[in-house]
Amino acid sequence: MRTWIGPAGLLGIFALATSLIGGLALSTAALPAGADDDAATAKNLAEMLRAARQVISNNQGRINDPELGDKGLSGQVVLQQAVENYKKATGTDPATIDPKSRLGRLLRAQMDAIVEATDANQSTINAKGVGFKAFIPAVFARLVNEAFENRARDEAQIKVTAPEQLVRNRKARPDEWEANVIRSKLLQAEWPRGQVFAGVTSAKGRSAYRMMMPEYYASSCLSCHGSPKGETDITGYPKEGGKEGDLGAVISVTLFK
Repeated sequence: MRTWIGPAGLLGIFALATSLIGGLALSTAALPAGADDDAATAKNLAEMLRAARQVISNNQGRINDPELGDKGLSGQVVLQQAVENYKKATGTDPATIDPKSRLGRLLRAQMDAIVEATDANQSTINAKGVGFKAFIPAVFARLVNEAFENRARDEAQIKVTAPEQLVRNRKARPDEWEANVIRSKLLQAEWPRGQVFAGVTSAKGRSAYRMMMPEYYASSCLSCHGSPKGETDITGYPKEGGKEGDLGAVISVTLFK
């Protein structure tokens, strides 16, 4: 999704990124034997994405400092900090996960993607004399997911999507299954806040385990996505009239069978 910046240089910087509040409870739909492994793998991939995204959020002031050249945010530095965030969130050191297991392979592919996405944008991150650089969590997450897909195309895909009316970047639009889950599950008043939905279905003509992890607007999101609805925000888009706690994004993980 397209991202934003406010008059002070950082308004709304966390929207649809790390300021969105997610949950990790799991609701499943007719899952076969072995699905617990799928659930753990999907959850851990989503957590690693969040962990890396948090690093970019934490360093937005530094990235957007026009007086500072080299920000010291190489791919390896960002990965190291992401791993620390991941360890805090999950209680697990990814180095202890068997690299021959599917989770181990995919996490390492994702970690390599984090390094690639960061290193490929060093000229942007380190540009001196430039304030807002548009290298923010939502953009970073998309770049990481694209690099990850190139490495794990036959096994897994990750996407950050949203309810259709909130999507600003066409690449982030939900597919039919995602859109149905958002409408019929995640947006329903009775759906437990933060609860994940997962099921075995098809994707790209293949059987797949698919997980949808909801994330919600925090107050910092509302400078661009709040009220008054229809008012043009700082990026030129009309505000959606969202409220704190509304569903704002979904991390969608697909594990092919």
